[in-house]
Amino acid sequence: MKPVVLSLGVFPPATMSALAKLFELHHFTVYPLPDGTLSPELKARIKAIATEANRGAARELIASLPNLEIISCFGVGVDRIDLAAARERGIPVTNTPGVMADECADLAIGMMLASARQIVAADRYVRSGEWLKGPIALGRSVGGKTLGVIGLGGIGRAIADRAQAFRMKVLWHGPRPKPEAPYEYVSDLVELARRSDFLMVACKGGEATRGLISASVIDALGPEGTLVNIARGSVVDEPALIERLRDGRLGFAALDVFENSPRIAPAFLELPNVLLQPHHGSATVETRTAIGELMIENLTAHFAGRKLPTPVT
Repeated sequence: MKPVVLSLGVFPPATMSALAKLFELHHFTVYPLPDGTLSPELKARIKAIATEANRGAARELIASLPNLEIISCFGVGVDRIDLAAARERGIPVTNTPGVMADECADLAIGMMLASARQIVAADRYVRSGEWLKGPIALGRSVGGKTLGVIGLGGIGRAIADRAQAFRMKVLWHGPRPKPEAPYEYVSDLVELARRSDFLMVACKGGEATRGLISASVIDALGPEGTLVNIARGSVVDEPALIERLRDGRLGFAALDVFENSPRIAPAFLELPNVLLQPHHGSATVETRTAIGELMIENLTAHFAGRKLPTPVT
C-alpha cells in the first residue's frame, strides 16, 4: 500500500508525476486549506506532507494529522513550517539546500544589473517611442563598487563569488564570522550598509531576522545606494523602505520578495526607483525539477527506513 501524502503548492509536472506514482497523493494549491477539505478519515491516513516553502505547514495542520511522520519542504526556507510543533511530535522536517543557490544568485546579480543599468525601464523607453525624442538618462556602474552581502550561506556565497567577476569589493555580515570565507566580515550591519553601494539580502527568514533591514540600515545605505532583497519580505521594514524610496533617502531597490506577496504594498507600484520581481529566484525548469527530486528523495528515504538526505537540524 502506498503511503498517503498531502502535497501543498505548485510543483513542476515531473514532480507531480513522480509524487502520484510513488504515493497516494492528495494535492492542493491553496493553503491554508478551507475548513472541511480533509475528512477525519483522510487526516488519520496522511503520513507525510510535501509542501512548497511559500505554503509551509502551520501548527494547526500538523496537530490535525495524528499519524504524520515527515514534512518534506520544496525549497530551502522553512520559516513557514512550525518547526516547534514538528519537534514536539518528533516529526522530521527536510528541505532542499544546495540545489537552488546558483539560480537564486544569478537572479540576484541580474536584478542588481537591471536596476543599475535601467534594463526594464530602458525596454519601456524604446517601446513607448521615447527614444525618438532623445537618449535615456544615464545609468549607474557596477564595476569596482562595493557589494555588502547579508548572509553568506549557499546563496550569499554564490552571489559574492559572482560579484568578483564585476571587480566588486565584497563585504558581508552574518551572525558570526566564517574564517574560511575569503571576504571581509563586518560585524555591525549599519556599518556594512554605510560602506556598501549595493546591499544584497540573502539571509534566512523567520522571527530571528524579522525587520533586520531597519530604518537605520536603510539610512546608512543612503541616497546613492541600492537594496536588493532575494531572501524574505519579512527581513525588511517595508514601511521604512517605501518612505525612504519615496523621499530619496534611499536611491534604489530591487525586490524579489515582499511581506505579503503576491498582494504587495500598492506604494511599490508607484515608485519609479524600485525594480519588482514575482519571487522567482529558483524559477527555472531545471532547478525546480531538481528541487522536486530532492524533496521526493527525502520522502522515499523516510518510508524505506534510510537516512534522510537533507534533514533540517
